[in-house]
Amino acid sequence: MKRLRLISVIGGATCTKEESQLAEQVGTLLAKRGVAVVTGGRTGVMESASRGAVSAGGLTIGILPGSNPDSGNDYLTIAIPTGLGHSRNALVAQSGEAIIAIGGSYGTLSEISFAINAGRKVIGLGTWKAQNANNEEISIIVAQSAKEAVNLALDDRS
Repeated sequence: MKRLRLISVIGGATCTKEESQLAEQVGTLLAKRGVAVVTGGRTGVMESASRGAVSAGGLTIGILPGSNPDSGNDYLTIAIPTGLGHSRNALVAQSGEAIIAIGGSYGTLSEISFAINAGRKVIGLGTWKAQNANNEEISIIVAQSAKEAVNLALDDRS
């Protein structure tokens, strides 16, 4: 049996209208490609990506910080309550074969860090830039559009 591909979409629980639109587009494009969307399951970018995926008939997985599966957004196909608080960020980052980061604050930064540490490809849409102690840039691939971010995440240059 072929296993469903997973891409994590990360970003702030509060976001701008532009970030929300980008996240929804990313979710829609991933679902149209037959890819499940993994998020932290809450509001903002997470909800918008899930909404986009569900609108295209896709599967969404929310890895929730609390113990109540009903605390997730209304667009989750699968809600996984962890009771781990922000520590669940490691699970979100580890779950996707690649990560698309849209905007975000410190929680997003922690997920980017976990993803890079796990050897995952991180694609950024208006998100963090990072350098190591030697002022060398840390690998976050910058995308200019939702389509480019999805293609990069799926290693498709078309």
